[in-house]
Amino acid sequence: MRLPIAIAACLAITVAAQSPPAVILVTLDGARIEEVFGGLDVSIVQSQLKEGQRLEDQAIYKRYWAATPEARREKLMPFFWGTLMRAHGSIAGNPARGSRVHLTNHQWFSYPGYSEILVGAAHDEAIKSNDPIQNPNTTVLEFLRASRHLPRDQVAAFASWSVFSAIVEKISGSIAVNAGYQPYESTSPEMRRDSALQFETPTPWDSVRHDAYTVRFALDHLERHRPRVLYLALGETDDWAHDGRYDRVLETYTRTDQYLKQLWEWLQAQPEYRGRTHILITTDHGRGRTPANWRDHGEKVEGAGETWMAFVSPSWSKRGEWRGHQPLTASQAAATLIAWMNGDPAKFTGAAAPVVP
Repeated sequence: MRLPIAIAACLAITVAAQSPPAVILVTLDGARIEEVFGGLDVSIVQSQLKEGQRLEDQAIYKRYWAATPEARREKLMPFFWGTLMRAHGSIAGNPARGSRVHLTNHQWFSYPGYSEILVGAAHDEAIKSNDPIQNPNTTVLEFLRASRHLPRDQVAAFASWSVFSAIVEKISGSIAVNAGYQPYESTSPEMRRDSALQFETPTPWDSVRHDAYTVRFALDHLERHRPRVLYLALGETDDWAHDGRYDRVLETYTRTDQYLKQLWEWLQAQPEYRGRTHILITTDHGRGRTPANWRDHGEKVEGAGETWMAFVSPSWSKRGEWRGHQPLTASQAAATLIAWMNGDPAKFTGAAAPVVP
């Protein structure tokens, strides 16, 4: 028998009120501020034209070009800019608005960047490569599990890059991790098929699977285990850039935008997550600023240390782009996630950067 609508609504409100907060961290590997805030970079498209080719005839130009940076970025990521940042969140890092987010590590490549985000501080003395060495520092994911007394499946990381198995935890097995070409166990026949299919649809990169599988596995885990802490680490924005495939880079942004929409709509349909979930979206490093070096990053590449950070939190009223503020750092992400979970960032590590104000 169906409950009367009024009673069902009251029950939903009660569930939401009693539910603990949840946090979701999403990273887009090597996502340049140029695309995030300005959409298609026409100078890169022009640099890739062959003799006799016209800019106006290129498919990505037709799809993504618009007269202003604001219009171009909304064509690239319509949900992120048209709904998420406009109505529900805010974003820092656009130099055109007097906003800056940067790395404190001096490596400016992936593992040091992710470790800085997860540990709350740079550790250049220990993290010097992208080799899959176990993180020597306790991560915010491990801290949240321990401090909130959560079961293992309640803190989960899903990543396209296999090295995340080492990055996200100091003690292997502390949290639920599925990274790279790794089988995914599920009661869903569809997910079991996807788990097998990831090995039949390889990418050009040995250690990075397609983001689509990572997202599908993460959403299935959300549905079945209802975690309070989830990390979703996507990789194709970086790998297609290294290959010089600017068309694929832009297509990846648009697919990622749809993933964020799918995630958001699922969260809003769940009483225990709606109005209780905080989302932080960022990147591990920037890239070069010109057609000559946009494919690259690292300590010698100007612009690679500049990043961005987006916030969707029911406890924050700020909307749209940050303007004219003191610079933020990637290392502030960890303390911010802890504060959103009603924890004490001071108990995480004395070296961690403070909460984003």
